[in-house]
This record gives sequence, structure tokens and C-alpha cells, in this order.
Amino acid sequence: MIKRKAHMELITGLDLGSNSVRLATAKQVFVPGEKPSFQIVGLIEVSSEGIHKGVITSIEETVSAVSHGLEKMEHLIGVPIEHAWVGISGLQIISQNSKGVVAVAKADGEIAAEDLERAVEASRAVATPLNYEILHVIPRAFTVDGQTGVKDPVGMTGVRLEVDTQIIEGQTPHIKNITKAVYRTGIDIDDLVFSILSVGDLVTTQRQRDLGVAVVNIGGATTSLIVYEEGEIIHTAVLPVGGEHVTNDLAIGLRTSIEVAERVKIEYGECYPRNLSKKETVDLKVVGAELNEEVSRKYIAEIINARMEEVLEKIDLELSKIGRSTLLPAGVMFTGGGAKIPGLVDLAKDKLRLPATLGYPLDILSASEKINDLSFTTAVGLVRWGANMQAGLGHNINSGFTKNIGNVSAQVKGWFKSLIP
Repeated sequence: MIKRKAHMELITGLDLGSNSVRLATAKQVFVPGEKPSFQIVGLIEVSSEGIHKGVITSIEETVSAVSHGLEKMEHLIGVPIEHAWVGISGLQIISQNSKGVVAVAKADGEIAAEDLERAVEASRAVATPLNYEILHVIPRAFTVDGQTGVKDPVGMTGVRLEVDTQIIEGQTPHIKNITKAVYRTGIDIDDLVFSILSVGDLVTTQRQRDLGVAVVNIGGATTSLIVYEEGEIIHTAVLPVGGEHVTNDLAIGLRTSIEVAERVKIEYGECYPRNLSKKETVDLKVVGAELNEEVSRKYIAEIINARMEEVLEKIDLELSKIGRSTLLPAGVMFTGGGAKIPGLVDLAKDKLRLPATLGYPLDILSASEKINDLSFTTAVGLVRWGANMQAGLGHNINSGFTKNIGNVSAQVKGWFKSLIP
């Protein structure tokens, strides 16, 4: 009996957040003839400097923060990190719809995978806004000789092949600054990935994506949204509000420092005031204030509630734009650090009139308890995305022919290698 030799690779996801830089590293095992498996071996979080609202405001401080995270990870797993899948988000990411049309190449009219690739490539010929470049081209559905809604046309017969795609674009300076900062730490970029794409794939099942589901990632300065229906991505958006705004509201409302407000939010925060009694109080000195000051937990919840209602209203507005307000059978899944405030699910059910739940990573092995920390879903999602791409499963990532054609790292690698000290 021939023994099949397995080989192992490390795959790393790097999430550049406004408050923290998070890394997830997995051990990926390849056995010939079998689906690759991977296990998370390290999850690291360090304070983020030089990043504001998802945008790099200081290259040097960002390099320092990422380098610190890499050092901690390498110390934890005992192996140097050489490359990573890097998440990109922020208000500088936009999307637009496009269409590609090609003639089927074979004389007998049988559609091949190469025809799909040509159709998707043709959809890239779209006018991008000034100073933007393409990050992803995501096919939604194909049309063969007028037959619409085709999921996978390979093997079908036709003359004309069309594809409807969603094109994700990023602002060129934003992309270059992230790339420059990561390369200066001495590691390569496998690819830049719009973060919410990897998160959505991580926390939802195929059935949920078929029925219709929205995934909301509440970060520090921004909130990202992705909506699926019939297994395809139908909408993405980035909203200019996040967990930091809740902290700022608490600092103003309680007339205290940002540090105290952050601890109040984490330790005593609640989105749903009706669950609390006015008699329940918190002494701010316990969470770092200089003087004793009793504050009602209900009042704290009312401050948080006002901001979270605003976030939910913005989400509902995005759903209304695509005609899906109150119409997603699988509901809304919340993840990210800002989703950890108790009561969010109940508030969302009231305001969005949809099923709501928290989104945790699915089918991921890890010895670390941090795997169920909502703050790490983006970093873990990037690992899953990278594992699928390296295993050649990229076209199945969103239950359709999804392919990250705009490989940004290939374009800019040469530009910034010289900047590594």
C-alpha cells in the first residue's frame, strides 16, 4: 500500500483594526487526494497605533504595531511568519455592479471554465472612479443564450455567455499605504481581502446564504455589512459608525475619561435599558475614575441604546436600498468587537424585525478559547479565505464562481520591497 505523504503549511490572517491589530495563524495539513484541514495554533492581539477609521494615519506607528504582533505570534508558535492574508476595510471601499459578455469558444458550443474566466474578465472593463482600483470581481449569476439565473454553466451548450458581477474597489492611496506598512515589517502579502467577505464566509452556513442572510461586523470606527441571497453576495457596505462612538458617547454622558468609559462599556454595558432597574448603580471609581461617583446602569444602557439604534437604523437603510428590509429569512448575524455588548440581539430583533444572532466561526479547530471571541472573527476569516484559495477552492467561496482576480499584492510587491529596512 502506497503511503500518501502529507505536508504542512502555516497560513496567517492579519486584521488591521482602528483599536487593535489581530493575527490568527493556522497549521494547514495537505494530504494528496484529501480536502486540506487546518487548525488555529495562535491568536494574538496588540494595541493599534497609526490607524484611524480603518485608514493608516502614520506608517511608522502602523509598522511598529504590526511588527509587535508578529513578534508575539512568532514567540507563541516558535516559527517565523513569512507571509499573510491581509484584511482591508474602511469607508474607502466601494462596490458597483457590472456585466461581462463573451462568445463561447468551442465550435460545438460547450461552455468551458475558460469561457467563465473570460466573461468575468470582460466585466472588469468598467469605469472605476478616479484614484480607485479593483480589489475583487465577484460573479453573481450567469446567463446562457438568454437563460438567466444559471449558477454554473460549465458543460452547458450555448453561443453567448453573460455574467453579472459585483466589483469591489479600493482607493489607491489606501491600498498602497496598507501594502507599504505590511511590507516594511518584512513579510509578504498573499493578497488583500475585503474583510467582510472573509467574515461572511466564516460565520454563515450554505443554507443561510441560500435563504438570505446579512452579516454585520461592528468594528471600532466602522461597521461592515454583507448580504447574501440564493447563495450569492447581493450587497456590501461600510458604515461610518462603530464601537468607538459608543465609548465617546459614554465619556460625554458620564463626564469621564475615554479609558473609564471603555471599561464601563465592557464591564457594565447593556443595549436594552428595559432589562435594568434604576436602582442598579456602578461606582466609576471601580473602573478607574479618580473620585467615587455612583451612576445608574439604566442610564448607561440608555446612552448605549441610542447609539446602537442609530447603527441598526443605518443597517436597515442599506437593506431597504436592495429591497430586503424585514425580508431575510435567515436574519442578521452580528460579529466583531462592537457586537459583544449584551442585549444587542434583542434590540436588533425589535428594530430590524428579523431573526438575529451572534456570528461565531463555524467548523474551526483551535485549542485557544479566543476562537469564540467575536473580535477575532476577521483574522480567523482571513485564514479560512486563504486556506480555500490555496486549496484551489476559491471559486466556491461564496457558493458560486468567486475569484479574486485583482491580486493587488502582485502589482505592488515590486514597488515596496525596496522600503524594507
